[in-house]
Amino acid sequence: MPGRTLPTFTLADVESHNSRQSCFVTLGKNVYDVTDFLNSHPGGADLVLDYAGKDITDILEDEASHAHSPAAYEVLEDSLVGFLSPGDGLADGKATSTATEKGNGTVNGTNGTSPHPRTGMSCEEDLTKDTDIASDYKTHRFLDLSRPLFPQVWNGGFSKDFYLDQVHRPRHYKGGASAPLFGNFLEPLTKTPWWVIPVAWLPPVIYGLYLASEGFTNPMEEVFCFLLGLFLWTLIEYLMHRFLFHLDDYLPDNRVGITLHFTLHGIHHYLPMDKYRLVMPPTLFLALATPFWKLAHTIFFWNWHIGTAVYCGGVFGYICYDMTHYFLHHQNLPLWWKQLKKYHLEHHFLDYENGFGVTSPFWDKIFGTELEPRVKKNL
Repeated sequence: MPGRTLPTFTLADVESHNSRQSCFVTLGKNVYDVTDFLNSHPGGADLVLDYAGKDITDILEDEASHAHSPAAYEVLEDSLVGFLSPGDGLADGKATSTATEKGNGTVNGTNGTSPHPRTGMSCEEDLTKDTDIASDYKTHRFLDLSRPLFPQVWNGGFSKDFYLDQVHRPRHYKGGASAPLFGNFLEPLTKTPWWVIPVAWLPPVIYGLYLASEGFTNPMEEVFCFLLGLFLWTLIEYLMHRFLFHLDDYLPDNRVGITLHFTLHGIHHYLPMDKYRLVMPPTLFLALATPFWKLAHTIFFWNWHIGTAVYCGGVFGYICYDMTHYFLHHQNLPLWWKQLKKYHLEHHFLDYENGFGVTSPFWDKIFGTELEPRVKKNL
């Protein structure tokens, strides 16, 4: 197709499009999206779905099965969406299965690293490239970024596997602005500038520490309780990120579970550079903070002042977490923080099933979920 610049796909990409919602096939090096053709196929959709995510050269040429007319190839031509990447190789005009689990794609000439086969990303700069909204929707048949996302997720009829695959392929909406979530009067409630977090929660922390100080004869005792709360927050941060935000294996395979997942954390992985959905809205934090207040004073039942000081340390840890999370996505940072930024962004575009620590990888090391260092490859 002259004048068109089409993307490349790895075999892992093509093989993931193997359902009625998104059906890709290959013919040699060409990749076709035949989703719209499923119900029009003379032999029925199931015959096409038998080859979803696979190469169809042999079946098209097999006259004993069915002689395909030139019209069949014309339908394919209209459905061309891209080409197999050189890293997946071709043999005798047919795709060969050389896709690997991690990082074995085409070498990126700018930094010597390989793009991840699922996301196609090789560096953090890939997270800032605007997504072609029309092309993305045509290719993946997931969400149209030009329309409110919440009703699309609710009404999409997506399977859990398809949803998790798509929501962890980061997109970038028009310069990092916010894509519409509800598209109505609820929209402003979904957006929170980063500075709201310290403005809203530092005064209660300071006031809580003032009230707690009345129960301590030695100020260092309150400092110890505060630091204990801060340390406990780092564990809570890890556990919530891993077992609440990434409840992927136990996610119900229905629209209620999928929509809750998307609203709570999926939208952040889908649009990780949205600066107004990087920190927790105060209303949601208040809903989570209330049971933790009860928990702190239940554990330290013998002394209200100790429970309050520990709780204030935990809330301060949360403030540091949310601000750190924002800056890791949107600011240039000193050397140590640059390493932390790289670590967190690799959680987004390399391996979302590991690397749950945001303010520190400490608990990832303790629980065995630390991200593996990426090995640079030479051209």
